[in-house]
Amino acid sequence: MAGFNRVGRRKIADALFVAFCTLAAVIALFALAAILTSLLVKGVSGINLAVFTQSTPAPESNGGLANAIVGSVLLCGAAMIGALTIGVLAGTWLAEFGGTSRYAAVIRFLNDVLLSAPSILIGLCVYYFAVRPVHGYNGWAGALALCLIATPVITRTTEDVLKLQSRQLRESGVALGAPFWVTVQKILWRAAGGGIITGALLAFARISGETAPLLFTSLGNQFMSFDMSKPISNLPAVIFQFGLSAYDDWQRLAWVGALLIAGAVLTINIFVRLISQEPKRS
Repeated sequence: MAGFNRVGRRKIADALFVAFCTLAAVIALFALAAILTSLLVKGVSGINLAVFTQSTPAPESNGGLANAIVGSVLLCGAAMIGALTIGVLAGTWLAEFGGTSRYAAVIRFLNDVLLSAPSILIGLCVYYFAVRPVHGYNGWAGALALCLIATPVITRTTEDVLKLQSRQLRESGVALGAPFWVTVQKILWRAAGGGIITGALLAFARISGETAPLLFTSLGNQFMSFDMSKPISNLPAVIFQFGLSAYDDWQRLAWVGALLIAGAVLTINIFVRLISQEPKRS
């Protein structure tokens, strides 16, 4: 009888746990569906050719988001160049050269801290070191802030995927008489290329919607500008400014900008899922 009671309690506890997990999943999916529905309903209606060909307008004027789209591409592109360079090299050193040394442990700890640091603190730090000294907001400071956010993601991903590579790959290059750095470049990086690309895409998806760091660094520009040494427009800052305004046309553009960012992030995540799937073996 006692054993039956124990089995009954375990079944009840298991059923309650499954029900709780199912409820949490339903709530999360409902919230996601509500967000996507709002974006589609309020964003699609505002999309037109002017959004991609005209710059942000004055209140109650015709305009679009061309300058903000170009600015976001420039900022994210410059940030990803720096993040990929530093992140891949740092992750490679941690996986292949740092090992279990104390210095490598310190680097991993600092990378984890930077990985979880609030983006607004990174923006504030960059403001004091890259904006105040030059007495002006600029696109390079914004790219630096985004680079600091993306770098730890790529570093961690690169280290993890390199550690997954078999020892035989390393031994094969050394057996042929190649220096170890050549083995890393020609063999290990190619073998881990899919994982590194996945980490880079995830890092890009994260920084594409960051707002707080750009408010402290690149700020914004109402006109089309390709000069990274000056304030430059970007979609997150425009969404923040226009979404809080009292003008209907600005709010409409804010919803369109939010839809564009959401669509870009969703596309990147779907692409990451597709390329990260291992081919089925026959």
